[in-house]
Amino acid sequence: MRSALFAAVLVVTALVQTAPASPHPRAQELIETLRMEFLEGESGYFAFLPQSPQLVTQEGRELPAQSRIYYLLTQELPTNFLHWLASDDTHILLEGGPVDYFIFHPDGRAEKITLGRDLAAGQQLVIAVPGNCWKALQLHPEAGYALMANVLSPAWTPDRVTIGAGEDFVRRFTGAADWATPETLRGLIGPNWQK
Repeated sequence: MRSALFAAVLVVTALVQTAPASPHPRAQELIETLRMEFLEGESGYFAFLPQSPQLVTQEGRELPAQSRIYYLLTQELPTNFLHWLASDDTHILLEGGPVDYFIFHPDGRAEKITLGRDLAAGQQLVIAVPGNCWKALQLHPEAGYALMANVLSPAWTPDRVTIGAGEDFVRRFTGAADWATPETLRGLIGPNWQK
């Protein structure tokens, strides 16, 4: 199990590259204090937190029951680009925001939920994205940053994530919600367009 975790850390480390520093003072402080690194592909910043020592069996594999990270979006890196996860992914707002979550379900539904502190406006402090869904995040333009804690259950592994999509995804979800236009969907895919 240790070797699998080590291999996963190596894969993620290989994807990390230097990103521009955020001019927002608090965002820069969080990046430095939490030792956050740029997340290649999805974009934004992340830092690992300890995984659960409990194991669960999923599709014949033993995996930690949970993995956890800090995740940060900034004005310079405001989008977490479209990706699919096998795990349930719960996001908890710690500071900043708001952030729009675009969630695409296996049954063809699409929804937009806002992670934020304005509960009277329908924003939520916690958003749970079910496993086997696609999702993308977008920081609101007026927000300087958003710091979240993400809990993935069972734990994240590099072979249980897909980053990016292509025209099939755009065709499938165009019109699934009033905001789900081809232009919006392509923007959420961003640089990870697959042919």
